[in-house]
Amino acid sequence: MDSAHSAHSHTHAHDHDHDHDHGHDEHHELGFWQKYIFSTDHKVIGVQYGITALLFLFFGFVLMMMMRWQLAYPGHAMPIVGKFLYKILGPSMVGVEPDQMVNGVMVAKGNPGVMMPDLYNSFGAMHGTIMVFLAIVPLAFGAFGNFVTPLQIGAPDMTFPRVNMVSYQFYFWGGVIMLASFFIPGGAAKSGWTSYSPLATVADAHVPNGQTFWIIGMVFLITSSLLGAVNFITTIIQLRAKGLSWMRLPFFVWAQFVTAFLLLLAFPPLEAAGVLQLMDNLLGTSFFLPTGLVVAGQASVVSGGGSPLLWQHLFWFLGHPEVYVLILPAMGIVTEIIANNTRKPIWGYRSMVYAAMVIGFLSFIVWAHHMYLTGMGTRIATFFQTTTMMISIPSVIILTALFISLWGGSIRFNTPMLFALAFLPMFGIGGLTGLPLGFNASDIHLHDTYYVIAHFHYIVAPGTIFGLFAGIYYWYPKITGRFMSETWGKVHFTLSFIFMNLLFMPMFIQGMEGMSRRMYDGGTFYLGTDQVHGLSNWVIGLNRNISMAAWALGLAQIPFIVNFFYSINNGKKITNDNPWGATTLEWQTPTPPPHGNFEKPIEVFRGPYEYSVPGHVTDYTTQNEPDKHSHGNPVRS
Repeated sequence: MDSAHSAHSHTHAHDHDHDHDHGHDEHHELGFWQKYIFSTDHKVIGVQYGITALLFLFFGFVLMMMMRWQLAYPGHAMPIVGKFLYKILGPSMVGVEPDQMVNGVMVAKGNPGVMMPDLYNSFGAMHGTIMVFLAIVPLAFGAFGNFVTPLQIGAPDMTFPRVNMVSYQFYFWGGVIMLASFFIPGGAAKSGWTSYSPLATVADAHVPNGQTFWIIGMVFLITSSLLGAVNFITTIIQLRAKGLSWMRLPFFVWAQFVTAFLLLLAFPPLEAAGVLQLMDNLLGTSFFLPTGLVVAGQASVVSGGGSPLLWQHLFWFLGHPEVYVLILPAMGIVTEIIANNTRKPIWGYRSMVYAAMVIGFLSFIVWAHHMYLTGMGTRIATFFQTTTMMISIPSVIILTALFISLWGGSIRFNTPMLFALAFLPMFGIGGLTGLPLGFNASDIHLHDTYYVIAHFHYIVAPGTIFGLFAGIYYWYPKITGRFMSETWGKVHFTLSFIFMNLLFMPMFIQGMEGMSRRMYDGGTFYLGTDQVHGLSNWVIGLNRNISMAAWALGLAQIPFIVNFFYSINNGKKITNDNPWGATTLEWQTPTPPPHGNFEKPIEVFRGPYEYSVPGHVTDYTTQNEPDKHSHGNPVRS
């Protein structure tokens, strides 16, 4: 670099540092509440989203572990938490073990802590709602998107920092409303995470009831997502660094960009539907209540004329794009980590970008494959079968590109890479097992069975959540300046991988045997006999194996929780701002990134994944490194 250019850069850096220091001082004058609670800094908001979402993830998992006890040992008091829940929620939700005949003698049990059907239904509805809307989406989009996206595009912050802060506040209070519903008369929502009408309106006689709280909470969460989506789209379009053309964006940014559009376009119909269902519940309207509705043998006093199917259409118009809201950010995270740990460019980068766009488009025209049992005609069913098969193609393109990227790589098997590698076959299993559900003929037999639960959870749990764990281990050093323990990280990975598969794989067998989901007694009501064909003892007995795997999976998270909090102050310190030797811009900031992110203006000269460039001093070339022989794509407007 010549002396004139060096002086010019030094002047710019000095001016920018002066401005930055001034802004930094102002930032430090903020009080605790403005710094950490009502912060407008995208990095603080990202951490807020992350910690809150992880807490909700843990809570949703605890609900599932209690449900698994009921499925494995129906009618038996829950150990440890049973008596506590009995005191908190009362006998209508948590009962007492009945007397039992032992060796011809009646034994009075009397242990409180038996999960009653209403509580099981509440836990089922709230587990799904919390995991999807309060845990995984906020972690994938809110936390990683907020912290990483502005850094990867060289922006000082989000376009609308105050809107960003409000987005988190809406999310937080939506979660508080959801949790508060457990403690109102009648308990939390009981009509499934899909809140189907008319069940959602007639299931609870209390007013207001858990379903009312559920809808109000959802309105808060939807508003949060809409505000975040507008902010992300505007930021990625407007605040990219000089030279950062569209085809130089890291794939993670593309994934967040497409996700933002999905949220922006798919959530408003559900928000409108939620308001209409709230009116059905509280004001006596009948947008979703049909004429002649009979409840518990008595005709309901409603004006009628409404359509329960309308609710299903409005819900699944969000519900299916929501699957890609979960998976696309995870794909983005996994792409960054695979490129970094194979030390070679991602194969088929442009194909992956276009595939993500196609996924975004097609996700809006596949929703009715959730509704084959509603009596739609064969022509409509054929259309949705076709689009469902089509949307698997771009997913396969992305997965294939990632698999091929591993070929010939000098792979580093660190903890983030292990989770990223496990994501590939786990998401593959989830995708392949979804194909039978996309066909009308096979879906009729598999619909509402444990097969559906297994399929969806392979997408979300060992799929998306493994991607999110990979991201936490990968970007943790940038956030804290320290590594999480590699040893305990690998213990966490190994145990999680084993027990995830032991938990969900047997559910495919149960589903193909015909076991319905949402069975309070674990299917024992449908136990076959010599005279009646039904579920076998072996299939029902799998519930115990599955539950043991679920509890073991819970224990397997202890190394992660301890590692996460212990490493904040005691983890191995990083030796430079780019400890993984990565090419993208977020590693070109100080650690942790200061207010304003970059110490000097950033200019981009190449694509995002220039690893192992021949003739280069190191085995990677950062996007902002000037080079007369740049191997990046030419700048495009």
